[in-house]
Order: sequence, then structure tokens, then C-alpha cells
Amino acid sequence: MCEKNKKVSKWLSTVFGDQTIPEYEVNTRTVDILYQLAAASEVRCNETSLLIEDQKQKTSEYQADGVHLQNVVLQGVGLSSGSLSKPASDYLSALVANAKVLGVRDTSLSSFVPAVNNLTNELLESEKTDRKLDRELNALRNKLGSVLVLRKTFQEDIKKTMKAQEVESAKAEERLLNMDFVKAKSKDLSYRNKKAEDQLTSRHMENRISHQALMELCEQVYMLKQEILPLSKKLEPYRDLSPSPSLAQVKIEEAKRELAAVDAELEMKVDFMNSSLPKGRPLK
Repeated sequence: MCEKNKKVSKWLSTVFGDQTIPEYEVNTRTVDILYQLAAASEVRCNETSLLIEDQKQKTSEYQADGVHLQNVVLQGVGLSSGSLSKPASDYLSALVANAKVLGVRDTSLSSFVPAVNNLTNELLESEKTDRKLDRELNALRNKLGSVLVLRKTFQEDIKKTMKAQEVESAKAEERLLNMDFVKAKSKDLSYRNKKAEDQLTSRHMENRISHQALMELCEQVYMLKQEILPLSKKLEPYRDLSPSPSLAQVKIEEAKRELAAVDAELEMKVDFMNSSLPKGRPLK
């Protein structure tokens, strides 16, 4: 643990240099993670150093080869770097630079043409890819616009739903309050009804003067009145007759007797109902 901590501290000092090392919690897990990072960084640095050394060595070799080839070319054509004019030297440097960029073996036309064709094909492929990406980007923009519109619609629908829910909640609360009131009122009416029934029972009230019995009597009175109407209509033709005919007199007497009997029965029932009702409330 102590050795790992020392290595981690040394690695952090190397990484941050003159800067202040950030504070961290020193525990087994943190030290192990930093130790693994330090080991990986050390391996990577070693690999990078080896790669740099290899590149330096190759650069030196290429420079030596370049000097050798330059001497061979100049000696083969009988020229020297000092004998070339400045424009010719610039053209030669540009030709060499282009050859390096294109990655050709030499500066001959047979090497430049395939390299330029390859670059042209790559350019065409890149343009084709760019057009494809532009189409995809436009399609994504259109989809994004549709999604934004749909999102706005959803937000408006959510707001409307929330408002409707608030209204329904208020209505439901009002219904609950009304329901509580109705329950309390029903309970009160049940209690009062039970109390009234107990009072009527204690006073030995007869069933014949109950509300239902009185309603039945009223119904009977109404039926009797309906029965009287045909008899009254039957008497109408005889009211215009002369009293001299004996037959008309007989019929009238019979009708009067029937009417008197019905009236007597009706008066008996009305008197009975009036006697059954409390004082001050005669049956109409």
C-alpha cells in the first residue's frame, strides 16, 4: 500500500508538474485505481518514446537517402543545387512536395496521373457522401420540426387535461359535500320519521286515519263522483219534459231516488273522513 502510494504521488507530480495536485480521498480503492492509471501511463509513455525514437531514426534514414538521391540525380544530369535558378528550384521543390503529398514513388507522369485520379475519385466520393449527408440532415430537420410541433400539441393537450382534471376534481369535491349533506339530511329525516311513528304508536292511532287510508278514501270519493256524472247526464233530457206525463214522472222519481242514494252514500263517506281528520282540517 505504501509503495503504491509513493508511485502514485510520483506519477501525479510528473503529470501536473508545477500545478497543484487536486485533493483526493486516500483509500485502498482510490490508490489502486490511480496505481493502475500510473502503470498504464508508464507503459504508454514507454511505447511513445520507442515510437518517437523509431520515427527519428527513419527520418534520419530518409534524409540520408534524400541527400544520396539528390547527389545521384544532380551528378547524373550534370547539375548542382547552386547552378539552378530560383524559379527552377521553386518548381522542383513544389514537385517534390506534391510527390510527397500524393505518396508516389517518383515524379514521373505515370506516377502522378493515377495519384490524381485517385484523389479525384476520393473527391467525388466525398461529394457524394456530402450530398447524402445533406439529404439525411434535411430529413432529420423535417422530422425535428414535426416532433417539435407534436411536442407543442402534447403540451397543450396536457395543459387542457390538467385544467379539465382540476374542474372535475372541484366538481367531485362538491358532489362529495352534497352527498354528505344528503346523507345527514336523510339520517335526520329517518330519525324524525321514526320519532313520529313512535309518537303515533304511543297515542294508539288507528290505521283508518293514516295518510294512506285517507288517500284511499279520497280516491273512493273521486270514483263516486265519477259514477254520479253519468246519472246527472241521464237526468238532463228529463228536465225539459212536462210534468203531466206519468211515465216521465216515474222515470224522474227513479232517477231522483238513485241520485239521492248516491248522494247519501257520498255524504256518509265525507262525514266519516271529516270526523277522522284532526280539527281545523276538513276534507275538501
